[in-house]
Amino acid sequence: MGNVHHPRRGSMQFWPRKRSRHSLVRVRSWSSSKANSLLGFVGYKVGMATAMTLDNRPKSMTKGEVIAQPVTIIECPPLKVAGVSFYKKGLLGLSKTGFVFADKLDKDLKRKIPLPKKTTGTIPDTIEFDELRLLVQTQPKLASVDTKIPALIEIKITGSKDDQLAFAKNHLGKEIFVADVFEQGVHVDVHGVTKGKGFQGTVKRFGVPIRQHKAEKTKRGIATLGSWTPKRIEFTVPQSGKMGYHLRTEYNKQVLRVSPKAEGITPKGGFAHYGVLKNQYVLLKGSFPGPIKSSVVFTLAIRPDTKIPKDAFTIKEVLA
Repeated sequence: MGNVHHPRRGSMQFWPRKRSRHSLVRVRSWSSSKANSLLGFVGYKVGMATAMTLDNRPKSMTKGEVIAQPVTIIECPPLKVAGVSFYKKGLLGLSKTGFVFADKLDKDLKRKIPLPKKTTGTIPDTIEFDELRLLVQTQPKLASVDTKIPALIEIKITGSKDDQLAFAKNHLGKEIFVADVFEQGVHVDVHGVTKGKGFQGTVKRFGVPIRQHKAEKTKRGIATLGSWTPKRIEFTVPQSGKMGYHLRTEYNKQVLRVSPKAEGITPKGGFAHYGVLKNQYVLLKGSFPGPIKSSVVFTLAIRPDTKIPKDAFTIKEVLA
């Protein structure tokens, strides 16, 4: 008898296997860039396309040739800065010490949070902080998505304290465009929520093999719930349950294009299941999890791959 190869069912890389609490992810770690700028942006997934690019990699076998690359299109309406949060470092980490709302808040923000009756709209110069973050809101009414409720997220600013304070004062209550945050060739981390699959069985959820036709009771199920001892069912045993809608992060996605205009890329009749592109957009090399029209957060890469050249590809044409 040969060696029995019985790998475990289901990956233990992601645990606990549970659904995301919100449709917009929460970013817990930010890059340590020295430049004074915003470290992230929020966009809407349009779909995938094929980009015909000129290969400029110095050691590539297809150097100087036009090759096909899979790309994902993200529509990026401008973000509106609704407020500024101030944090101090302590023994238990960061703690919020102050918050300032913008002078004029968007009316659509009422759909998300109760708005204050009075706002100062000014940031004091004497405030003490160790870290500063901008509270930005999305503007889904400008994109071809189904919701009107804006999403709120805090995005970190890099630079010295004086630079952070000056950046917050200049942008409080104003719009920020994706072309001012990212440029072509940089690497970003994409944070999104995967597609929800609903209640699924063990075969689809964990890849359990289908049993033979003589098996008792079930074919698309497991044969045992585990050992007799300990007297309980271990969490490692594959069982039926809700699948999908998980928070996932894709690292080191290269930005192939940051377009200031939405012209020249929308196919006739619009993108399938999305519609017409109306705002600035970003082309990312490859794919990432999430359904069409879902909101994604892409941040500056926290562990960039230095081996990939920054100006690797020149886009000739995008076939949507």
